[in-house]
Amino acid sequence: MKKTLQFSWISMLLLTLFLSGCGVTDDSASKDNKDTNKADKAYTVIDDTGKKIKFDKAPETVVSLQPSNTEILFALGQGKKVVGVTDFDDYPKEAKDIEHVSDSVNINTEKIIALKPDAIIAYTIGDETALKPLEDAGIPVFVIKSAANFDDVYGDIGQIAKVMGVTDKGNKLVKDIKSQITSVEEKVKTLDEKEQTYFEISPAPEIYTTGAETFQQEILDTAGIKNIFDDQKGWVKVSEEEIVKRNPKAIITTATYTEDAVGEIKSRKGWEDIDAVKNDDVHLLDENVMSRPGPRIGEAVELAAKTVYPDLFK
Repeated sequence: MKKTLQFSWISMLLLTLFLSGCGVTDDSASKDNKDTNKADKAYTVIDDTGKKIKFDKAPETVVSLQPSNTEILFALGQGKKVVGVTDFDDYPKEAKDIEHVSDSVNINTEKIIALKPDAIIAYTIGDETALKPLEDAGIPVFVIKSAANFDDVYGDIGQIAKVMGVTDKGNKLVKDIKSQITSVEEKVKTLDEKEQTYFEISPAPEIYTTGAETFQQEILDTAGIKNIFDDQKGWVKVSEEEIVKRNPKAIITTATYTEDAVGEIKSRKGWEDIDAVKNDDVHLLDENVMSRPGPRIGEAVELAAKTVYPDLFK
């Protein structure tokens, strides 16, 4: 991509903020969708806009307009059916080789129509007219509101499984994710005290962290980790002075686009007295695992817990 690293960060932060603000599960839609789709006969599924979409049979080809939904499709064993993705789809590795049809905001309508997909897994992107040309072309467009919490992720998996005619696989996937998370919760509940931790999303000079009511906060809470900025809401710009004052015992960062993120943090002037720096408890975690509301949320919880509490996983 012809973008600088800083531009890429700002763009993705704003995109994440926008997408994560609208994860709502439609209980009535979930009820109506129950047991409606069989791969060998026509079925109807209701998307998050309340639109009923009829499928004569399970889609053989599909376009995904959000990386987390692409991951869900692959986790459901539907990866070979995906013919179009966004510029940011990089997991699993096979997704990198699929035709790019969107930068996650702008959609290449002509390219998608040329692919002749049986279905499009889209999301609410603000401009409701952006998807209309695809619908006018006769392509079923199934819209999913981006997940803001774990329950939303489970709902997204269920919806996509229904669209693809693999409801049983969706149920199993959700069960497996919950089992992985439960395993971590069983370990961290033995802790006498939660580790005071600072989670850095964007490095200096524009330092951002995560606060309450974010997807990352749910990961930390589930992993038994105390976020030192959980008294604030959303994605928060913070000063170095405030971080030093709060003196975290551990530091985790997802600034994977910065060269030697851990070394940069440890070398910051005035940070040498922070307990996490003194004890070499500063860690770089996979940005996509820790931010995408998809099938790897169990992995995210386990990764965070293992990083902060390694002794619990020996």
